[in-house]
Amino acid sequence: MAIAKAERLMNLALCLLGTRRPLSKRELRGSIEAYLEAGSDDSFNRMFERDKDDLRELGLVIETVENLDGDTGYLARRDSNRLPPITLDAEEAAALGLAAKVWQQARLAGAASGALQKLRAAGMPEAEDAYEVHSALEPRIPVHEAAFEPLMLACRDRRPVTFDYRKANSARAEQRQVEPWTLECWRGHWYLAGWDRERGAERVFRLSRITGRVRSRAGAFSAEVPDVVTVRETVESWAGETATRTARIRLRAGAGYPLRSRAIAVRERGDGWDELEIPYGHGLDAWLVEFGPDVVVEDPADLRADVVDRLRAVAKD
Repeated sequence: MAIAKAERLMNLALCLLGTRRPLSKRELRGSIEAYLEAGSDDSFNRMFERDKDDLRELGLVIETVENLDGDTGYLARRDSNRLPPITLDAEEAAALGLAAKVWQQARLAGAASGALQKLRAAGMPEAEDAYEVHSALEPRIPVHEAAFEPLMLACRDRRPVTFDYRKANSARAEQRQVEPWTLECWRGHWYLAGWDRERGAERVFRLSRITGRVRSRAGAFSAEVPDVVTVRETVESWAGETATRTARIRLRAGAGYPLRSRAIAVRERGDGWDELEIPYGHGLDAWLVEFGPDVVVEDPADLRADVVDRLRAVAKD
């Protein structure tokens, strides 16, 4: 069965690469023996669609063209399926190899390894794998959120999406309509930057707070995509990374390790609580709310009031 499918895919690829004009399904069925043997039109259509998707997964660029009569044809132009000359030195090749290893535990593992194989076949020099030879440690980018793959594809294809999103200060999720721009990983969490249509402004969403399914929507983007999307800088400012002030909080002993890692000073109180001094910037109140009853803000007063307001909003929901 595997040999028969491989032969069928090879024949389809040769047909699509060898034609100068788009070929219809009917013409392709008459040219490939395996398609002629298909029991019915439905069986052929399912087989052809699977084969077309498999070839695209392997990297073949298949164009879909509609003629004046409304019939759909397919072809794979040679110029769009040919890599440009590859000129990489050993250090650049090593960087690409390392990048491919980073994605081994993610949904992009197949695409990363496939791209690396094609570059090596095109003449990219082999590079020594420093992580494999000298260290037991290997870099990884974790991708656990189900929303990652549909959002990655939506960013690539410039497709608007809708999803249910639960804010840090809310117990309930609400639907958001977003034009996705880019995804970025920061401190072990994935974030999406895009244009929130209802709010008419740029927004950053943490993927772990997206609930349910990400649904694609038809139509073009209504807002211009900026040349540079500063996801990390936006998240840093929300989390107080660019803060110029400090806040003093009480933290329950044995809890809140992310807060402890950012603390400027820590003092044990001896009553089951520790006192921490941490950087204070925009968005720190939303972060502190996530730790619930394990955190009490002592000062400044405006931060304490913001945290109390957010907790009341959660309780009201």
